[in-house]
Amino acid sequence: MKLTDTRDIKASPDVVWHAILNPEVLKECIPGCESLSGSVAEGYEAVVKQKVGPVSATFTGLVHLSDIVEGKSLKISGEGKGGVAGFAKGGANVSFEPIEGGTRLTYEAEANVGGKIAQLGSRIIDSFAKKLADEFFARFQAAVEDPEPEVEKLAEEDVADSGEKKKGWFKRLIGG
Repeated sequence: MKLTDTRDIKASPDVVWHAILNPEVLKECIPGCESLSGSVAEGYEAVVKQKVGPVSATFTGLVHLSDIVEGKSLKISGEGKGGVAGFAKGGANVSFEPIEGGTRLTYEAEANVGGKIAQLGSRIIDSFAKKLADEFFARFQAAVEDPEPEVEKLAEEDVADSGEKKKGWFKRLIGG
């Protein structure tokens, strides 16, 4: 099953690029992600908890970033095992294009499942995979465009105390 979508993000291509490479941002954007550790070069180990129809499982697996063309595109791929629930694997080719007012992110994603989860039927699996991809990229867009509004609000309150505005978590991570 293949999914394709485009999102226009109100941030410069440089900011979007640094965000997609940042493990803290990825962890916040992966639905159900409980932990993510590793590096771009070696890949990431992830623990993700998901419920697909009546089947709940905690998946442990690997996430790799490959085919990296600096500032332009990359491939995110991953696979995880959920014990008796089965396995899931998939990936997304992601490209970045500068547009007026920000960056156009385009992705083509593909997912495969096996085991107990696969027995749920392709309609449920396809719907779940589309929801998961949409949620990841919606969270990514929100993190880049509006990094932690509550943190920003607290930072504004701190201006009165210190005289200078503190950066939000995302801006600190990318040095913005």
